[in-house]
Amino acid sequence: MGDMTNSDFYSKNQRNEANHAGEFGCTLQELRSLMELRGTEAVVKIKETYGETEGLCRRLKTSPTEGLAGTAADLEKRKLIFGKNFIPPKKPKTFLQLVWEALQDVTLIILEIAAIISLGLSFYQPPGEGNEGCGTATGGAEDEGEAEAGWIEGAAILLSVICVVLVTAFNDWSKEKQFRGLQSRIEQEQKFTVVRGGQVIQIPVAEIVVGDIAQVKYGDLLPADGIFIQGNDLKIDESSLTGESDQVRKSVDKDPMLLSGTHVMEGSGRMLVTAVGVNSQTGIIFTLLGAGGEEEEKKDKKGKMQDGNMENSQNKAKQQDGAAAMEMQPLKSAEGGEGDDKDKKKSNMHKKEKSVLQGKLTKLAVQIGKAGLVMSAITVIILVLYFAIDTFVVNKKQWVPECTPVYVQYFVKFFIIGVTVLVVAVPEGLPLAVTISLAYSVKKMMKDNNLVRHLDACETMGNATAICSDKTGTLTTNRMTVVQAYVGDVHYKEIPDPDSIPAKTLDLLVNAIAINSAYTTKILPPEKEGGLPRQVGNKTECGLLGFVLDLKQDYEPVRNLIPEEKLYKVYTFNSVRKSMSTVIKMPDGSFRMYSKGASEIVLKKCSRILNAAGEPRVFRPRDRDEMVKKVIEPMACDGLRTICVAFRDFNSSPEPDWDNENDILSDLTCICVVGIEDPVRPEVPEAIRKCQRAGITVRMVTGDNINTARAIAIKCGIIHPGEDFLCLEGKEFNRRIRNEKGEIEQERIDKIWPKLRVLARSSPTDKHTLVKGIIDSTQVEQRQVVAVTGDGTNDGPALKKADVGFAMGIAGTDVAKEASDIILTDDNFSSIVKAVMWGRNVYDSISKFLQFQLTVNIVAVIVAFTGACITQDSPLKAVQMLWVNLIMDTFASLALATEPPTEALLLRKPYGRNKPLISRTMMKNILGHAVYQLTLIFTLLFVGEKMFKIDSGRNAPLHSPPSEHYTIIFNTFVMMQLFNEINARKIHGERNVFDGIFRNPIFCTIVLGTFAIQIVIVQFGGKPFSCSPLQLDQWMWCVFIGLGELVWGQVIATIPTSRLKFLKEAGRLTEKEEVPEEELNEDVEEIDHAERELRRGQILWFRGLNRIQTQIEVVNTFKSGTSFQGALRRQSSVTSQTQDVTNISSPSHVSLSNALSSPTSTSAAAAGQG
Repeated sequence: MGDMTNSDFYSKNQRNEANHAGEFGCTLQELRSLMELRGTEAVVKIKETYGETEGLCRRLKTSPTEGLAGTAADLEKRKLIFGKNFIPPKKPKTFLQLVWEALQDVTLIILEIAAIISLGLSFYQPPGEGNEGCGTATGGAEDEGEAEAGWIEGAAILLSVICVVLVTAFNDWSKEKQFRGLQSRIEQEQKFTVVRGGQVIQIPVAEIVVGDIAQVKYGDLLPADGIFIQGNDLKIDESSLTGESDQVRKSVDKDPMLLSGTHVMEGSGRMLVTAVGVNSQTGIIFTLLGAGGEEEEKKDKKGKMQDGNMENSQNKAKQQDGAAAMEMQPLKSAEGGEGDDKDKKKSNMHKKEKSVLQGKLTKLAVQIGKAGLVMSAITVIILVLYFAIDTFVVNKKQWVPECTPVYVQYFVKFFIIGVTVLVVAVPEGLPLAVTISLAYSVKKMMKDNNLVRHLDACETMGNATAICSDKTGTLTTNRMTVVQAYVGDVHYKEIPDPDSIPAKTLDLLVNAIAINSAYTTKILPPEKEGGLPRQVGNKTECGLLGFVLDLKQDYEPVRNLIPEEKLYKVYTFNSVRKSMSTVIKMPDGSFRMYSKGASEIVLKKCSRILNAAGEPRVFRPRDRDEMVKKVIEPMACDGLRTICVAFRDFNSSPEPDWDNENDILSDLTCICVVGIEDPVRPEVPEAIRKCQRAGITVRMVTGDNINTARAIAIKCGIIHPGEDFLCLEGKEFNRRIRNEKGEIEQERIDKIWPKLRVLARSSPTDKHTLVKGIIDSTQVEQRQVVAVTGDGTNDGPALKKADVGFAMGIAGTDVAKEASDIILTDDNFSSIVKAVMWGRNVYDSISKFLQFQLTVNIVAVIVAFTGACITQDSPLKAVQMLWVNLIMDTFASLALATEPPTEALLLRKPYGRNKPLISRTMMKNILGHAVYQLTLIFTLLFVGEKMFKIDSGRNAPLHSPPSEHYTIIFNTFVMMQLFNEINARKIHGERNVFDGIFRNPIFCTIVLGTFAIQIVIVQFGGKPFSCSPLQLDQWMWCVFIGLGELVWGQVIATIPTSRLKFLKEAGRLTEKEEVPEEELNEDVEEIDHAERELRRGQILWFRGLNRIQTQIEVVNTFKSGTSFQGALRRQSSVTSQTQDVTNISSPSHVSLSNALSSPTSTSAAAAGQG
């Protein structure tokens, strides 16, 4: 499907249009051009061409109220003519491309070249081959057959390079595949509400067709282009398409155009879908992006083309723009449309701002690489010098032309040894380990209800020190039920009996709740017998509708009587109003408005209240204060949200000015106040306790009343009575953090945040301010790493600002998901704790891998280096080194990076940003094991032949057969690595290294697998691996020495780290290098050298200007003959400014201002010129 290029799309559509133009009253092209209009132009065009939107609906054979019939044939036909709502993705990189990319690695290229030279030389038989005169070139041990085997080493190196490349490419490929799987999973989950056959249903976004009537509501990301037909107070954020940050108000008669990829910020309504997929605005933009890219590529490939072909090529480019256009499926996914542009921007940003771990790793890898390079260079130099001195100086041989190839062969061998040292030294497994570890964690986190959108968020989460969580739905179950009510002057502690409420009041109450709530909110029968009724839509409204049902009334008849189209005016809920009101026209022409909202806000606007008889009585501020004390506070202290329901009647003439909200929303009559309970999720208190034990502070940020918030916080265990903490309301918080001018001051925030646990009645900006304040705080020595949860459209900024943003998968709006890093698919706080656990596990996995890898690196490099210097030949051959490299890099990263997390990870404090990757304990382990391994290998190298009573392998000639001696060294080396891999599983100095080893099957498989392959290599590897088969007793010794690693590990664990003061930690991010922080605050400009130069240039320029001004003034003074004094006075003021400027810049320019400050000379000069 993705391969279908856009051209086919268009050509097909053109043909189809010709065939079907009769069936629908408008063509694809007409609709496309219609959607390019904006505002009044569009309204005029719709009126002229189609005669209102109803006309357009008729032409598209759909009904504004009933929607499409939804028959399969009709839907198929629409997809055929107008296209599917799907943008073909960019083709993934093929396996071969990935292989090619893996081949670009510098060390591998060097090795390939070396191997090819070695191969070439082994096939080239020089005439002087038999010459004994070529020094040590041909030692007597060489058989005829052996000379032929010279090619094997080159071939084997090439083979192992191929192995490494394939493994790397395969890893990249599977990573890409996983990411695409994740992508499509996010897409499939995205549904949209449409009306079909009079029923409101949810369908996957890809199923939307032209002619559908879609219901849009607050927080949606529009999946297709359309025309607004009916609704209220709809405001759209079109910044993703236009770059304008202001919200655009949509109305049927002024601006009805709704565009795909834009966000609904307020209100609700219905739209008629007019363009989908590649034909929608977002689709067109993507097509252009792709086409641009294609044309560029074409130009690169073809160079100059003849003019004749020129048009042709452009057409081709146009044709291909479909498939290649899309970076990822924009419309269909939550990462969608402009989300993609955002993703591009974001990926650029992330490139700039590496995650903590990547920063530390890059630094470490560079350090190790440099060390390896130096070592390998020294190795080669020493080998060459030793050979040259030995051959030409000590043995006094002449360089004879026919011996040249033999010598070159030697040099190539030395070069290969040097490169191998480098290959072993460079830990190219590091990036691999990180990727594997992250990819593995992400896959497993899906099972723990965490859908990770940005890989590094997973690891950042392990460093989190603070979590700012919403209350509703995250800490609580988000199943709202009314449990108390105050109706007709009585405070009922449970749901009252319907008979005890006056009939008038009951009728008003049912109407107020049924009409003044989104019609998409419903209560449906339970799915299973005996289950709870299902709540659909806004949960608070569901609670109120449930209250109506509990009062043995029904809300459906009321809604059927007054359908949504008949609502006269709706003031939708937003974070500023904190209330919602709906106006309806009564049969007698007058208006009635129903309101509901936070009780302290709505009660302030009430001037009457219904009494026990259902009649309104006066409600004074004094009564209100009493009610707050007697009713609202007790409800709130039980952890209930209090909602007030009220109404107001208006005369029909004169019609009120509906836009003057303050007048409309006043003088209300209160019907009742209800207390809604939202029980705390049973698993939350335990999860919060774990967080606190793990050194993470949990803060609750909620829009609720402060008493409710405090009660819930105590139930959750966020605050414990008797502790020193702050609970603030948004207003008070703002008052405390702003100075007299109303600006936010960091010092003031620093006084508050360490103790703040609950922020109630907070607006989204408060949330953002708090997050930014905690992140920017320098009060604590570690920079705080903050995670934030959010679900609303307005939480976007806070989610983006936070180090890790969690969006709610169920209750969250598309906008919140767009801004987040991780989506919680079950909206549950305890999933966040799982994320922390996984994050810490990633960090530990990398450390385990490092501990193992560095031990091998140090040992292999030192062995190759000393061996080469003392015996002119590395005890570990190039191919063996590559095998070791494969074990330590690829396999070890798989084995150690896939350790499952344990609860123990939550028992320690977060590491923080400047904790080094390699702690003292790890350094102790690395050096300790390196000492053990080196001691044994050197013992074997120099006295091994005596111990095992075998021939010495030292000083063997060029193509001599592999010796048992060196095979034993190689085998022992690998055995020690294998057992040390088990040691590496613990990095905090624990004694039991086998703890939980069977919970990680991958680890066991890899260790056993490596062991098996090692046996095969040693026994049957022969010449390519420079191995000669070993006897059983020799094998036993190798394994025994390997097992010694485990015992030695225990010895090392006994040495207290605190004694070893000389050990340095490595891989820490110093403060200075933490540029990313600055880079992220766009306000803090980082001035680089170029800018400094610029600034200096500006200062000099200003100085020059000042000087000229002064001179001109002096000349003018002379001309006009006014008082010379005045000019001097002005002159000195200018000079003082100049001197201020001078002091900023370097002192070398002071002379200039001194020249200026002697006005007489200047004026004299000026006079001379004048």
